[in-house]
Amino acid sequence: MATLGGITEVEYTQNSVEIDNLALFAVQDHNIKQNAVLEFVRVLSAKKQVVSGTLYYITLETKDGDKQKVYEAKVLEKPWLNFKEVQEFKLVSDNDDAPSVSST
Repeated sequence: MATLGGITEVEYTQNSVEIDNLALFAVQDHNIKQNAVLEFVRVLSAKKQVVSGTLYYITLETKDGDKQKVYEAKVLEKPWLNFKEVQEFKLVSDNDDAPSVSST
């Protein structure tokens, strides 16, 4: 059981539908607000904090075209109110190591 106010690790497995859905929700929210086209790839890690609901801290991988990017999202969920809100969505890593093509 989570401690009220304390941040705890979420035991995430590849089959964690709840965490994947929250991560996908965060990406879709970002795409709508920023008129972007990020594609959700996978969750890298997740933590949660019990507040007036549950605040999830999710580190996730996306694709922007052919570039891999890592974001951190904070998503507040209150299931008894059928409520989800993305409180923060920020870029952590932009893997721009793709080889460039030059014509000479």
